[in-house]
Amino acid sequence: MQRIGLTGGIAAGKSVAAERLAARGAVLIDYDVLSREAVAPGSAGLAAVVDAFGESVLLPDGSLDRPALGAVVFADAGARERLNGIVHPVVRRLAAEREAAAAAADAGAVVVHDVPLLVETGRAESFHLVVVVHAPAVLRVERLVRTRGLDRAEAERRIAAQAGDDERLAVADVVLDGSGDPEELRRQVDALWDRLAAERHDEQEVDAP
Repeated sequence: MQRIGLTGGIAAGKSVAAERLAARGAVLIDYDVLSREAVAPGSAGLAAVVDAFGESVLLPDGSLDRPALGAVVFADAGARERLNGIVHPVVRRLAAEREAAAAAADAGAVVVHDVPLLVETGRAESFHLVVVVHAPAVLRVERLVRTRGLDRAEAERRIAAQAGDDERLAVADVVLDGSGDPEELRRQVDALWDRLAAERHDEQEVDAP
């Protein structure tokens, strides 16, 4: 099994890369999806979030009001740390379960952990290969404003809440350029996938009796 950590700043193009890797045959473990499971209605995680932040972060149906919670944690580093302390341990457990299932199904699986906060959580050393999708912060602000409807100040706050570009690039084994159009990024992912497949083939040839 090969374990790949995939990360990138918000609006850099990481989702495009993740979708392409999955299309090429990788087992994708999406930490954004797992973070939603961690605070699903009725979960211990959601109860802990309410204890920490109050009933105002709930919708009338009892589910998490993500915009309300986001408004709190992106403006307050201490609040963000409290939330991460609740959610991250649950996400790591869920990811380990998904990875174990992938390995049981196929010992030669390529498992991609799509981790937005890979650098922030100090997990770069956990993977055989770290892939960073990079786009300049100024471009990512424009994308957040244009495609997600955020105002410029909110977009800048969200980017500032993450690791800096230099920190992400420092841990990268592979850097994919997400500043162009999605199709160009998919071509880069294809080239990476083909190179990794060739490397795995060569290793198997060497190991063969």
